[in-house]
Amino acid sequence: MTGRSIFLLAALVGGAVLPVQVALNTLLRRYVGEPMQVTFISYLAGALASLAICILARYPLPVVASLNQTSWWMWVGGCLGTFYVWSTIFATPKIGAALALALTIAGQMVAALFLDHYGAIGLVRYPASPTRIAGVVLVVLGVSLVAYVKA
Repeated sequence: MTGRSIFLLAALVGGAVLPVQVALNTLLRRYVGEPMQVTFISYLAGALASLAICILARYPLPVVASLNQTSWWMWVGGCLGTFYVWSTIFATPKIGAALALALTIAGQMVAALFLDHYGAIGLVRYPASPTRIAGVVLVVLGVSLVAYVKA
């Protein structure tokens, strides 16, 4: 496996588990109630799993001095993740997992194209070429097909 292949595989598998996460969280909602309660449970389980992996892999704790050098907005990622998980738990029962995830992917692609193009938030700059724009347009068209409901 080449150096780049492992990253491609990680992204593919990471994407493949999202529908399972959405389905599990949606099922859990039937027992717990509110989407934000399920979001809390999901993040608590994820935090415990992350802690266990860090302990097993013997990753050192972050140095406080390094954390003090960060800006407050760098910590917003967890809040955005909370919104993502909540939004899928909220929407999936009403629009289905396929459409919820299709819209999620379309939103991710459009936002990622802008972030890449401008090299925003510390990302490496990858210009929005006509080919990359066409790829995002095809994703959005695909979402339209998933969303199409024949009356």
